Amino acid sequence: MTAVDEHRRSVAFIERDGESWACFLVTRPHAASGRWHGFFSFRPGHGGFSQDDVRTADIFIEASEAEIHNKARGLGRPLLGGLLASALHTTTSVDDRLTERFRELIAEKSGRLATNPEPAAAQDHPTRSLSDDLRSLYASYRLDQVAHFIALVDPLVFEDVVDRILDGKRIDFRAKDRIQFAMMVVEHIETLLPLPPFEIWAEDYLAQPERYRLYTHTLHREGRLP
Repeated sequence: MTAVDEHRRSVAFIERDGESWACFLVTRPHAASGRWHGFFSFRPGHGGFSQDDVRTADIFIEASEAEIHNKARGLGRPLLGGLLASALHTTTSVDDRLTERFRELIAEKSGRLATNPEPAAAQDHPTRSLSDDLRSLYASYRLDQVAHFIALVDPLVFEDVVDRILDGKRIDFRAKDRIQFAMMVVEHIETLLPLPPFEIWAEDYLAQPERYRLYTHTLHREGRLP
């Protein structure tokens, strides 16, 4: 099931600890059963993309989407607030936040193939070449592989990995040196991954660029593993 199959409807704004969260009812057809599933997704006021969301498990399973809408309308703000608290407790432990902050930093550093869909033509940018653009995309690809790897590692294990790489130093994501320390970890992990050399990657990218764009879009925009 992809995000294209999902229907999102804004239902309320929930205040929690001084922050406003947008609450969405998300419905989708379930191919195997032929029934409709629904859950609530919450996005913080500072969030801009779906990877900022936290969500409940599927709490509605009905014969039609209309039945889910009818049941959801009967839920009040106190219950929605409780569902938000439960979703936050499930998905944002201290260790999970460390993993998520690394993924956010990598997304910021990445060239984001989804927003830079094609290498620029040389005639459009005389000071750049196709090779320059491909190397930029290759650097983004390598960062994406690190982000994917981090997402697969148990948060407790990842915290220990970070501690070992930094030799006991702690990353304070509010401090000015957070980028430097975080990228030290990212670069160390990158050297350990079995990534293809530029020439092999470039040949594969030029043969199927859409596959790479979809991969990056899924990883960074949809907040899930490809």
